[in-house]
Amino acid sequence: MVDARRPSPEALLNIARREGRGRLKIFLGAAPGVGKTYAMLDAAARLAASGVRVVVGLVETHGRTETEMMLRDLHVLPRRPFFHNGRILHELDVDGVIAYAPDLAVIDELAHSNLSGSRHEKRWQDVEDVLDAGIDVYTTLNVQHVETLNDMVARITGVRVRETVPDKVLSEADEIALIDLPPDELIARLRAGKVYIEDQAARAVANFFAKGNLTALRELALRTAADRIDRQLQDHMANHAIDGPWPAQERILVILPEDMAGRDAVRAGKRSADRARAEWLAIGVSSLEGPHRHGAGANALRLAEQLGARVSLLEVDRDPAAEVIALARRENVRRILLPRPPAKRPFWHRFQPTMHERLYQGLLNEADAFELTLMSEGDETVQHASGVKPPGGPLSVFRPGIVLATVVTTTGLAAGLQPFFPTGSLSLLFMTATVAIAARMGRKPAILAAGLSFLCFNFFFTDPLYTLRIFDRTQLLTLVLLLVSSILTGNLAARLRERVIAQKAAAERTAKLYDFSRQATTAASFDQVIQVAVHHVSAVIGGEAMVLVPPENGRAGPLDIAGAEPMQTTLAARELTAARFAFDHSEAAGRGSATLPATDWLFLPLRASGKSIGVLGIRNEVGETIATEERKLADALADQVALALERIRLSDDLAQSRVTSETERLRTALLSSVSHDLRTPLVSILGAAESLENQILTDNLRAILITTIRDEGERLDRYIQNLLDMTRLGHGALKPRTSPTDLRELVGAARQRLRGPLRDHPLKIDIPNEFPPVDVDPILVEQVFVNILDNAAKYSGVGAPIEVAAQVTDGMIEIAIQDEGAGFPAGEENRVFDMFWRATQGDGKPAGAGLGLAICRGIVEAHGGTISASAVPQNGACIAFRLPIARTGTPE
Repeated sequence: MVDARRPSPEALLNIARREGRGRLKIFLGAAPGVGKTYAMLDAAARLAASGVRVVVGLVETHGRTETEMMLRDLHVLPRRPFFHNGRILHELDVDGVIAYAPDLAVIDELAHSNLSGSRHEKRWQDVEDVLDAGIDVYTTLNVQHVETLNDMVARITGVRVRETVPDKVLSEADEIALIDLPPDELIARLRAGKVYIEDQAARAVANFFAKGNLTALRELALRTAADRIDRQLQDHMANHAIDGPWPAQERILVILPEDMAGRDAVRAGKRSADRARAEWLAIGVSSLEGPHRHGAGANALRLAEQLGARVSLLEVDRDPAAEVIALARRENVRRILLPRPPAKRPFWHRFQPTMHERLYQGLLNEADAFELTLMSEGDETVQHASGVKPPGGPLSVFRPGIVLATVVTTTGLAAGLQPFFPTGSLSLLFMTATVAIAARMGRKPAILAAGLSFLCFNFFFTDPLYTLRIFDRTQLLTLVLLLVSSILTGNLAARLRERVIAQKAAAERTAKLYDFSRQATTAASFDQVIQVAVHHVSAVIGGEAMVLVPPENGRAGPLDIAGAEPMQTTLAARELTAARFAFDHSEAAGRGSATLPATDWLFLPLRASGKSIGVLGIRNEVGETIATEERKLADALADQVALALERIRLSDDLAQSRVTSETERLRTALLSSVSHDLRTPLVSILGAAESLENQILTDNLRAILITTIRDEGERLDRYIQNLLDMTRLGHGALKPRTSPTDLRELVGAARQRLRGPLRDHPLKIDIPNEFPPVDVDPILVEQVFVNILDNAAKYSGVGAPIEVAAQVTDGMIEIAIQDEGAGFPAGEENRVFDMFWRATQGDGKPAGAGLGLAICRGIVEAHGGTISASAVPQNGACIAFRLPIARTGTPE
């Protein structure tokens, strides 16, 4: 047993973790203007006057004269400048504070959000770094910036604060100084212009700083400070092994034994906590002696959680009262509520008190330091309320027979060994049998085995034989030691067995949850998650399981069955009603719950993102109430199912968002391309046509204008052809009509079509005359050559050559087109085939829509080939693609 006079290991680890870390003091206020910054600077100035090295990292004076005067006697570090939205702004220089290494750093406004480019997103993260450097920190915080109070403040004031601080920062603070100011005085400061300027002050008094709002915020601040002080008191008691409770703050503990319904005790605890405005805890107490059969105690625990209690589970051994008292001392509880055990029990059961009765009696005898309140439960014990008796108690019909048979067998074995061993040594056989029974069957069968062993050894092996009388004192001592040792060793073996069973059950629960979590993680669709869920839950509870979800059209009415194990598609009306209730109210309904318990199914809500997304239904094979342990596991599985379904929903939403974003990007790119690349050749054509109307033009100028019209018209034709080809590729309508084709003819046809763009670029063709033909659609592959050569001409300088080469590689013909242009940006080689991607961005980009190479990839892949891009080491780019060789020998 742990020495209660020693600090707990958790307390020692917490002390060790804080070694070398600076101390944090938070000046907490209910609203702006109460004087937090002034009080902080005043405390810092007193420390500086006493010789402490104090530095002001950042303080916001907001133009208040008295605050600015407080900074005159303190060393203020320069702030770090940031360029933001065309202005130079300043933030806390964290590195400067750490480098200065003061004893104390003053950093105002803990909840502040830093500018982009700062060391951290939030100032409280900067403060964490300063504390980790071993520097103490003074800082300020308003209660509306505490994360868990944000919603409450929004309801009170109608204003939601965006900048928040996690509660852990407040809970880990070494000291909290509450800076309080009555509402009337704060409003007077506002109207005097000491908080905001005149116009802002008038609006603030009418809205956020209304007197009722300030009163509520003031109470929140007081309670927040009181809660933190209470936690500090608990830490102090744990660190110094002080035996509580200390009556510093009201805290109520409701004890819920597993064999009692306990709902009246829960409601009484809630009423008491509300009247005292105190925190309350609900502890479900279960015994390690065997399985937990009933679920009403778990229902009471869930009710307590719904009513706002902090709930937990406690498994107890032979002395439940001692363990409950130890927990109450750790939590610094003052008042304990316990359901009174039933008074009317059969006489013979009083020799076998239940865990609840042992707990009740132990608290009456030992809980002197606590206020103990006993509650009379109108719904009696779980067994009486449900009408179901627990199966197979510790001494059921078969167990005494097994114990008797074991003792008789041991007696026969001892009789056979009696000629070879001393009589006293034979007692070890009976002791061994008792230990074996304890390990297999538990404590009570072991006690029965010890008593029978005592009687058999006395009757068959001690003088006078075959009587229960004892003449020899030595034999009397042997018999007494046999009885005592058997009971003690049997008790120890039984306790070990109970611990092993409890650990095994916990390990099985963890394994089942892990197994389901692993399978649910690999599920890629909503239906797969549903099937994994119902199959796994059905196997765990040994019965039926189903998941119901709301109709896709969102209509009211019965839920739809999304999946079931075993398969079924219908439910009775009352089951559907219970399922709908569980979905609408986010609480369990059906068998074993407080709502519609007459149904055969228990329905558990699947909650994610603060709302119900479905219902998990379970029913065991025997149609009884789900056992407590199975119910706990079912609740955990329901949470896992909800998370898995939410993951699938978020994944689908993300995929849809990506599709929508990509569609919008392509639409924008297409509109931009059409507005620029379609208009440009049209303007050239129209301009040239208008110039041709001039009668005084020379023949040379007319020829130039006609060439311009033809070139721009061909360019426009290529652009429209690319758009048509991309449309066909997108709809899967591009069907190549292949035939044996000579590569040189394809290159020649492309060269003829590009005589304008290739006019200033020598074209070198390295294709042998006897080169094998390719099996392609000549019209489509000609377009591939046109697009690649056109792309090479656009990005190459005037006079730069372009080379076309071909060779046979791995049964395919590989064509490489290389230029001496700017090449591809490093790492962007794979992106050149994306739609609308352009290597050169900005106003100086070459004309084109960024569709040519994307169309080339689609055409080449439609022929069963591949295409790639690479940069030439010296300068330039190379596009290589492979096409199939024609099987026939004669080209078209």
